[in-house]
Amino acid sequence: MTDEILAAVVDPGERDAETSLRPRTLDEFVGQEELKEHLGIVLEAAQARGEPVGHVLLSGPPGLGKTSLAYVIACSMAADIRPTSGPALERAGDLAAILTNLQDGDVLFVDEIHRLPRTVEEVLYPAMEDGQLDLVIGKGPSANTIRLDLPRFTLVGATTRAGLLTGPLRSRFELSEKLDFYPPGDLETIILRSARILDVSLDEDGGSGAWEIARRSRGTPRIANRLLRRVRDFAQVRADGYIDAGVARRALEVFKVDEQGLDKVDWAILDAVVTRFSGGPVGLSTLAVAVGEEPDTIEDVYEPYLLQLGFLRRTPRGRVATPAAFGHLGATAPEGAAGARLFEA
Repeated sequence: MTDEILAAVVDPGERDAETSLRPRTLDEFVGQEELKEHLGIVLEAAQARGEPVGHVLLSGPPGLGKTSLAYVIACSMAADIRPTSGPALERAGDLAAILTNLQDGDVLFVDEIHRLPRTVEEVLYPAMEDGQLDLVIGKGPSANTIRLDLPRFTLVGATTRAGLLTGPLRSRFELSEKLDFYPPGDLETIILRSARILDVSLDEDGGSGAWEIARRSRGTPRIANRLLRRVRDFAQVRADGYIDAGVARRALEVFKVDEQGLDKVDWAILDAVVTRFSGGPVGLSTLAVAVGEEPDTIEDVYEPYLLQLGFLRRTPRGRVATPAAFGHLGATAPEGAAGARLFEA
């Protein structure tokens, strides 16, 4: 049962590919310089004291490196990592089984920690704060509580929705850091590193294939590596296997990724707001139905990048398309449209 809980529910091929490209040290981790400085200080201090690192909370959109940083922490401390996720821990006993099987100094990585059930979250409080686990034996008036001492461990929590974390849980993390989208220069460095690991022939000159991929990667390393693999496939089948700027552009056109990094779903979202709802405002649930996606997927995966580009705005009445969104779709905001009125004056 514990092994099932610890197994991440992701595509095996995608997981293996990400694992092979994952950095092992802070020096190998590209970007997020301020976060790396903070984490480097904490790691060095913990090593000097011979203690596990204090509990760490990492937040930010998907694909920015939260999981990679958890593995960096474990590798830096020469510790084993036990990955799981909030939705996989359905009962307090699931978490108790994992905690009691940890070894001294282990790193417990909980992805999507904001989705922990409240009963499971309450088991974490004494475990994080006092290194102890409270177990209830029996039921009713005869129930007894016993407290077990746990080995020293580091909890690394990752979340895409930091605002959904409860105050008591958030307060028990000693270091809380937010990951930001990456500039194209950092993504280009990541792509070049990944290309060497994957043995991909890639032009490294100015205006190279790496740059073409980087600027369409939505500020996200996971997407950059995914696009690199798709461009590699295209180059193998329809070119000579070598990726330069021209090959990268043709490949990304085939896979429907435009120069801003928008894919078919992004275009569907913008088209729905601009065309069907005259620029908005439109509610999230209505928008999700219009494009055939789950509301959480739109809010967590697609919206952050569209907001960063300035194509959408959130308002109390719903999502609104900006003039930049109309321009990107080659449309003109109609007179009196809600989106246009919002940006007048």
